[in-house]
Amino acid sequence: MWFFIAILGYFLLAIVFILDKLIVQKSVSKPVVYTFYSTIIMFGALIAWPFIGFDLLAGMDWLWAIVSGVAFGFALWTFYISVHHGEVTHIGPFNGAMVTIFLYVLGWQFLGEKLSGLQIGGIVILIFASLLLSFEKSRKHSGFHVGFLWAIVSGLLFAISHVSAKYLYGIYPFWTALIWTRATTGFVGLLILLSPTVRAALARRSPHRADGGGAKTKPKTYARRHAGWIIAADKVFSVLSNVLIQYAMAIGIVTLVGAISGLQFVLMFVMVLLLTKLLPRVFKEYFTKKELVVELIALVLVVIGLVFMV
Repeated sequence: MWFFIAILGYFLLAIVFILDKLIVQKSVSKPVVYTFYSTIIMFGALIAWPFIGFDLLAGMDWLWAIVSGVAFGFALWTFYISVHHGEVTHIGPFNGAMVTIFLYVLGWQFLGEKLSGLQIGGIVILIFASLLLSFEKSRKHSGFHVGFLWAIVSGLLFAISHVSAKYLYGIYPFWTALIWTRATTGFVGLLILLSPTVRAALARRSPHRADGGGAKTKPKTYARRHAGWIIAADKVFSVLSNVLIQYAMAIGIVTLVGAISGLQFVLMFVMVLLLTKLLPRVFKEYFTKKELVVELIALVLVVIGLVFMV
């Protein structure tokens, strides 16, 4: 059951990645500003108490909840920075491969998770497929660039967050662990509030004009005209995907759930390709013929890797 829940979660997360790209590069020009809005709203998870009810944590478990939440917040920040520097269809898969590698190491070291030979083979294939998907040849970059360095940092932070949350899922009911590991992400928003850029954006009361006034002279693209709706949709899909993926991790093996992200990037690539061809004014990325061949090979490898893991 965890397998199908994870697939649905990653399908929604693929949509979130595309919306994030629109927001970070087309609507909100400063990743730190978008990170503030993405993390401070996590305190809103506490509003769920009257509806689902959840318990307080005990002793040192608070530390792991804070570690999970804060790591998740900084993982988002570094990911937004990496997307700001490169194409989401390349940065995303590379980030996913890093998450899977770090999850395997941390899951084995701290959770004692053991995988079969076929499952390990499936993970290796999915990692290789994700690395193929990360091959970037664009108008700005050719190969490895600083965006990939930020993606490595982000991958480590996501893995730390997932493993810490998995530890709590083994002790507490799912909703209790999920609420506290996400509500504590709000502390990152409070920390980022120290940034002059964020405070300036709040003073203007307009998240899509957070670049010191320069945005006022820029023509309004589709993303800028519909920034409010795009951000709202992004947050709804983000919450749903997060709950589904975290639940899959709670009832399954965290490393395997993380490895399935390879499918997410294939879905994301297909969506981006369709948007680029059909709605280039809304979303457009640069593709070469070589990239398309590589992406097709990666798609086949993802399917093979998933078969090994089931």
